[in-house]
Amino acid sequence: MHYLNDLTFQLFWHLPMNAMVLAQQVSDPNLIGQVQKAWNHFVQTGQIWALLVGLVIGWLFRNLTSYG
Repeated sequence: MHYLNDLTFQLFWHLPMNAMVLAQQVSDPNLIGQVQKAWNHFVQTGQIWALLVGLVIGWLFRNLTSYG
């Protein structure tokens, strides 16, 4: 993995600045609205309860299996 990483850095280091892609075209710049919509969907579908139950069960399992 380090070899591939070093190779890509060497390749992009020698490119002129205008050859690198620095940004993407954003179709919906309303980031807060997107986060709010995703959170509302998360709550409406009941996934928040699955998250909370999983956290509680995981916490109980960790406490029951730890020594000391």
